[in-house]
Amino acid sequence: MSTLSWRVKLRLFLGFALAFGAAPAASAQCLLCAKDKASGTATRKAEVPLRVEVETQLDMGRVAVGAMGGEVELDPVSGVRRVRGNVVDLGGFALTGTVTVRGEPGAEVRVILPPSVDLESGHGRTARVTGLVTDLSATPRLGVDGRLQFRFGGRLQIAGLDDGDYRGRIPVTVEYQ
Repeated sequence: MSTLSWRVKLRLFLGFALAFGAAPAASAQCLLCAKDKASGTATRKAEVPLRVEVETQLDMGRVAVGAMGGEVELDPVSGVRRVRGNVVDLGGFALTGTVTVRGEPGAEVRVILPPSVDLESGHGRTARVTGLVTDLSATPRLGVDGRLQFRFGGRLQIAGLDDGDYRGRIPVTVEYQ
């Protein structure tokens, strides 16, 4: 299993960006399911440890938030940004996040994203990222080169008039199946 936490930086009114910490790529040895003849337990080790690398940061573009609040959604498949509620799109490029996983060629993997992540500002305000989704198929596999690249997006829920810088961590877990 390989887990990577990403730092999130949110700048409402000026924009939203998911900034990934300067931590090196995470890697860990994993166990694959294969029964040991003596004990009947799973003991087969993955020959290649998983590595997770952030290639592109998530950027929701620039938005302004009115008194009623709202949300900004970024679709990982199309890259389309949608605003709902009392949010005004101020332009700028919206970019989906891109992650590359490296490991055992042809292996099936599972990517786990949390259901939501709370972001906090230095002034005690909060914003929430929900609905984190990827463009992966139901059964993602590493390619013959041992590489899998995917994009992700989600919904940023913003309370009324909450501008500023927000930070948080998004844990991403990748496991061999």
